[in-house]
Amino acid sequence: MDKTRVDDMLIEMITPKVKEIEEKFSRGEGLSQDDINTLLLKSQYNHINHLDLKLNEVTQSVMALEAKFDQKFVGLESKFVGLESRFAELESRFVGLEAKFELFTEKMEHSIQKALNRNMWSLFAMMGFFLTLSKVIDKF
Repeated sequence: MDKTRVDDMLIEMITPKVKEIEEKFSRGEGLSQDDINTLLLKSQYNHINHLDLKLNEVTQSVMALEAKFDQKFVGLESKFVGLESRFAELESRFVGLEAKFELFTEKMEHSIQKALNRNMWSLFAMMGFFLTLSKVIDKF
C-alpha cells in the first residue's frame, strides 16, 4: 500500500513529541507513560510502513511471476496447437495409408484367387490327361 496524506499527517503530529522525548532521554530523565506510548506508536507506525513496503515488493514479484507464467503459457499453448495440427496431418496420412493397404489387400486376394483357379484348371487338365492316357493304355 502506498502512503496516504493521513499517514504523513500522523507522522508530522508525533515527530515534535518524539524529538522532545529523545532529548529528555538523552539528558537521562525518566520517561512518562505518555512518552512510552508515543515511542511505541512511532515504532509501530515504522513497522507497519516497513511491512507495507515488503507487501508492495511481494505484490510486484507476484505480478512479474504472473506475467512470466502468462508468457510461457501462451508459448506452450501455441506449441500444443502446432502439435494438434501435426497429429491431424499424421491422422490424414494414416487414413490414406489405410486406403492404400485396403487396395493392396484386394489386389493380393485377386492375384491369389487367379493363381488358385489356374492351378485348379491345370490339375483338372493333368488328371484328365492321365485318365485318358490310362484308358488308352487299358484299351491296348
